[in-house]
Amino acid sequence: MKKHYTIFLLFSFFHIVGMWSQEVQIFTVKDFDLKGKVKSCLVTTDYGKELFEFDKNGVLTKTITQYNDTDQDITYYKYDDGELVEKRMESYKNNVLDESTSMANFYEIDTVPNRKITEKIISYDKQFLEQQQYHYNEEGELVRIISSNGEGVDETTFEYSQVKNEHTVSTFTNGILQKAVRTSTKKGPNGTQEVVLTKEYIDGEPNTANEEVFNSNGKLVTSEDFLYDVAEKEFVSQKKRYYHYSDGKLSRMVKKTINTESTDKYIFQFDSHTPSNWVKQIVTPGNTYITRTIEYYEEEVPEEKTSN
Repeated sequence: MKKHYTIFLLFSFFHIVGMWSQEVQIFTVKDFDLKGKVKSCLVTTDYGKELFEFDKNGVLTKTITQYNDTDQDITYYKYDDGELVEKRMESYKNNVLDESTSMANFYEIDTVPNRKITEKIISYDKQFLEQQQYHYNEEGELVRIISSNGEGVDETTFEYSQVKNEHTVSTFTNGILQKAVRTSTKKGPNGTQEVVLTKEYIDGEPNTANEEVFNSNGKLVTSEDFLYDVAEKEFVSQKKRYYHYSDGKLSRMVKKTINTESTDKYIFQFDSHTPSNWVKQIVTPGNTYITRTIEYYEEEVPEEKTSN
């Protein structure tokens, strides 16, 4: 399970749940660094707005990305018995629905003999865009995705390996290695740490890498970017980030390269709800900001028992 950071970037959500996503995922309030019975969360920055709506179980049901006064994307999520069965993304330009770029994703779930999900993607103007079949093994791990569209058929396979305390997931597209993610544990000064090393490949050749280290509380403490040096045949560090926390929230991030070093400081303001959520994040010295307007479901008050 991928960790989620306290750093929230507008529009980043759609980068991870775009229509070409590698896995069918259901998102909840926890994926947005939210706590409690959150009904909606409006995120505002100096360059746009994004609204997230949740049901009473904390599952994401709707998102609105507002690019400007006339352009926006609205995505609806429909569930049945805890499974995502439909997702609709409506794109509005100049306040008019654009049927060519609006699309519906339909999901069919089959669990016999092993779990399989079939996803069909169709545009609002009735054009077939793509079909994906997700195949899982007996352990519930995703092992194969078969994608078909007007350009042909592609197969993505996932291989899992375990060596001592290292777990690796390798991704192949049509038999060519694209990515390898190795998760391992090591003992750090403040307890056991988890290390996630992700290597990206182009046509099977190493290209970039990123190593993330999480502390025993699941907080990201370092993130380092690498670029593959073909001549030296090794990954060379390009930038490293150090994350520091105060009371569980990010307080500063130090960025280092070979020749530079800079520090961003994070300031949070919280609401009065129990449990509380942050409603404003300010990053200095750039003085960029994010505000969150959070609406909660009313707490259900248990009925008092009356004695006869």
